[in-house]
Amino acid sequence: MNSVEAQIDKQQKLEEKRQAILNEIKQINNLLFKAQKKEKSVLTQVEDLNSKITARQNLIRVTNQQANYLSREINNNLAKIEYLRNELKELKEDYANMIAKSYKSKSQQNRIMFLLSSENFLQGYKRLQYMKQYAKHRKLQGESIKEKTIVLQELNQGLIEDKKKKQVLIEDNKIAKTKLSKELQTQNDLVATLKKDEGKYASQIRKKQSEAAKIDKEIDNLIREAIAASNKENAKKTGTKVSSSKTFTLSPEAKLLAADFTKNKGKLPWPVKSGVVVKRFGTTKHPQLPNVTTYCSGVEIATESKSKVRAVFNGVVLNIQKIKGANNAIFISHGNYITVYQNIKNVLVKKGDKVTTKQELGTVYTRSNSGKTILKFLIYQNNKKMNPASWVYKM
Repeated sequence: MNSVEAQIDKQQKLEEKRQAILNEIKQINNLLFKAQKKEKSVLTQVEDLNSKITARQNLIRVTNQQANYLSREINNNLAKIEYLRNELKELKEDYANMIAKSYKSKSQQNRIMFLLSSENFLQGYKRLQYMKQYAKHRKLQGESIKEKTIVLQELNQGLIEDKKKKQVLIEDNKIAKTKLSKELQTQNDLVATLKKDEGKYASQIRKKQSEAAKIDKEIDNLIREAIAASNKENAKKTGTKVSSSKTFTLSPEAKLLAADFTKNKGKLPWPVKSGVVVKRFGTTKHPQLPNVTTYCSGVEIATESKSKVRAVFNGVVLNIQKIKGANNAIFISHGNYITVYQNIKNVLVKKGDKVTTKQELGTVYTRSNSGKTILKFLIYQNNKKMNPASWVYKM
């Protein structure tokens, strides 16, 4: 890849990133702020606003990167234009001198006399070759001037386009900063409300965490039971002893499936057609309540009402379990990997079914109190939780 192609590629990647963030903000507005008539707790309002503010800050950062990159490109083009102008000036001066000399001796008589005045045949031959080379050089000079003039024109046009793009980015960033300022002010007002009764809201968060921990524990138990049952069935088929209940004993077919799943790390499709991650994997400090930490065993994705949940890879339905507070949870095995899809209604598969990538499994449930449609998605390797964002494409 040459330098020009590398520059275009860099610009394209930044623009793709910017468009992805713009789409994320659009989805956040649509999925989290559409149901304005629904009653929202202060905590929910803060969480939703945090998602939008984070996305808006990312947009401003990427737009700044684009504008700065274009500034560098504009400066580089200005330097190239200045260099080419000087080079073109020298070429034209050289060409003008050459034309003047040619004009003085352009008559056919002068050329013939120049050849006939040769002292011998060899000198005459050399003079003839010189005349040919001079004519060729003159032609090349003319072509070089033409080529450099075209390059200069293209650079000038590119410079104009880059300046227009930069101005559009600057204007977009002004708008984004104005919106961010309003959102931050709203956030400050909400945070002030939180601070007035921090203990109450901290207690609400801990209660939610306790409920989530109970669901996580139930899912962990179900997975351990599923591993034990699978290993028992495998031992029965092969006539061997039952192995550990912590890891799957894999058949040759299951090993291949697990290997394929591993190869697709970072490339798995989203478990819903469209959505935005509202809670990420792992332990995080609450942004407004520094003494409160939260934990998420997978990712929570806000999606459209009536959205279908999809298998992220080929596999077998290991279990379907009704879980209090999580509706139906669908467990799909991919060798020694398990993907779990929580908060599902109208389940379309049954235990033992083979499923394929992107096959619909059911419908994501919409909560009546908030109007939100939230899918919780988890990935396990045996009984160990994995970060879904490391496996799903651009999550």
